[in-house]
Amino acid sequence: MEYRPLGRTGVSVSPLCLGAMMFGAFGNSEHDDSAKIIHRALDAGINFVDTADFYSGGESEEIVGKALAGGRRDNVVLATKVGLPFGEDPNQRGTSRRWITEAVEGSLRRLGTDWIDLYQVHRLDASVDIDETLGVLSDLVHAGKIRAFGASTVSGSEIVEAQWTAERRGRERFRTEQPPYSLLARAVEYDVLPTCLRHGMGVLAYSPLAGGWLTGRYRKGQEIAGPGSVARRTRFAATYDATSPENAAKLDAADALGALADAAGLTLVQMAIAFVVRHPAVTSAIVGPRTMDHLESYLTTDGIELSDDLLDRIDEIVPPGHTVNVADNMWHTSTSTLDAAFRRR
Repeated sequence: MEYRPLGRTGVSVSPLCLGAMMFGAFGNSEHDDSAKIIHRALDAGINFVDTADFYSGGESEEIVGKALAGGRRDNVVLATKVGLPFGEDPNQRGTSRRWITEAVEGSLRRLGTDWIDLYQVHRLDASVDIDETLGVLSDLVHAGKIRAFGASTVSGSEIVEAQWTAERRGRERFRTEQPPYSLLARAVEYDVLPTCLRHGMGVLAYSPLAGGWLTGRYRKGQEIAGPGSVARRTRFAATYDATSPENAAKLDAADALGALADAAGLTLVQMAIAFVVRHPAVTSAIVGPRTMDHLESYLTTDGIELSDDLLDRIDEIVPPGHTVNVADNMWHTSTSTLDAAFRRR
C-alpha cells in the first residue's frame, strides 16, 4: 500500500483511513469483533484510524483504544474529533476552551494513549470566536497532548478565515479538512478542495460511498433498506426515504454509476473509492466497515486506477462540482444560513 503526505505535517498515511464510526452502538456492538476488523486493517497496511468522541457516546474510542493496546499504537496515525454533543449538559459540546480542554482528556483516557496525532473540530461553532478555538488547540499542541489539529465540513471561506487568524494571532493552524466527498456529492470540488491545496492541508474525505448509496445495494427495483443499527436508522431516516424526490435522483445516478462500474469490470465500491482518492487534494478516503466483509471489499480498491475515459463518463452522470442531493453536502450541520428562516431575511 502506498503512503501519502498528510498535508505539510511531515506525517505519511495510507490512502485508506479506517473510520471507526461503526464500532459500538452505531453499528457493531461486539467489541472483540470490531477489534479484529481494526487488526485486519492494520495488517493490510492501513496506518490511519479516525474516530470521534461523539461516535456511540465514546464507545468507539474505547474500542479503538483496546484494539491498539499491546504495542500497536506507536505505528498508527490516530485521529479523533470534538465538538458534537457528548452529553445533555449544554457545555459538553462546541469548540470553547472550556469544553475542548475537558474533552481531550476524556478522549485520551478512552483511547488509552498519551497523545493524539490529529485532533479535529467536528463542526465549527458559530457562537465561538475562531481565535478562541485556535488558541486552545495550539496550547494542546504545545503541551504535547495533540500533534496537529484540523476541522470537518468547513467551507472554503471559513478555511481561509481560520488560516488568516492563525497567521495574524500567532496560532497553530488547521492542518487538515474532513469533508463529505463521493461520486454523488462533488460540491467540494468547486471550492473546498482547491482551497485545501492552496494552503497545504491534508484532506480526509468521509462518506466516499455516500452513506451506502454506492455500495451496489441500491439499484432500481431493489428496496432501500438504510442502516442496520437502530441508532443510525433513527438518526438518518430521511437520508433513505424512498419517497423523496432527491433520493429518487440519487437512485438514478447510483444505478447509472453501477452499470458503468460493471462495464469497466469493477465493483461500484472499487470505482467509488478509487474516484475519491484520485483527486489531487485528497490524502485519504475514510472507509467505515461494520463487518469484516465490508473491510475486505474496501481493501480490494488499493491500487486501482481509473482511466480518463471512465472519468469522463462519470462526469456525464454527475458533473464536476455537483451534488445530487444538496443535503449530502452536510452544510446544514454547521450553519443555519441555509435554513428557511434565515434566507433573504
